[in-house]
Amino acid sequence: MNRPSACNALGNVFVSELLETLAQLREDRQVRVLLFRSGVKGVFCAGADLKEREQMSEAEVGVFVQRLRGLMNDIASSAVMGLIETTRGLLPGAGGTQRLPRCLGVALAKELIFTGRRLSGTEAHVLGLVNHAVAQNEEGDAAYQRARALAQEILPQAPIAVRLGKVAIDRGMEVDIASGMAIEGMCYAQNIPTRDRLEGMAAFREKRTPKFVGK
Repeated sequence: MNRPSACNALGNVFVSELLETLAQLREDRQVRVLLFRSGVKGVFCAGADLKEREQMSEAEVGVFVQRLRGLMNDIASSAVMGLIETTRGLLPGAGGTQRLPRCLGVALAKELIFTGRRLSGTEAHVLGLVNHAVAQNEEGDAAYQRARALAQEILPQAPIAVRLGKVAIDRGMEVDIASGMAIEGMCYAQNIPTRDRLEGMAAFREKRTPKFVGK
């Protein structure tokens, strides 16, 4: 992301470009891992573009927030961070009121949203809001380098199994455990006929590294 004039704030054009890019990448089976990186030094994303929002009508705000919510369904961002909307006379409208309680629990989510408190990367890590917190390096890209290292761990794994695992987790978290187990079963069944599943078992039997092809 590279909108330095607005610290990567999410405006109409920016959101449209991101949604279009995600739609194209979703159809590209050669893409295994996607990293979102800021091209603006010291900033990842300032959140919604409130200067632009102020010029919108009520109807336009509703449409924009709906599109922004769709974008947030596809990506997760998080180092100072927080849901500060209540300090601006707003409430989180891109899914924050639903995702944060599922991640941290209702009581803590209410505290953070009601106060608009900002968290450091270390605080977010302690709470379990982010997976990793890393000290910044001289180049200013420590988080990006950690993300690349994580991507390198994911890349060798069976792509269909990874993709179906993501579907099972994401959709399963939206329903009760029994329904989640049914979703997992459907995803597992889709993976059974794959060449990668057979390759994985053969590699285990032959004590060698599997060569997955995404089929």
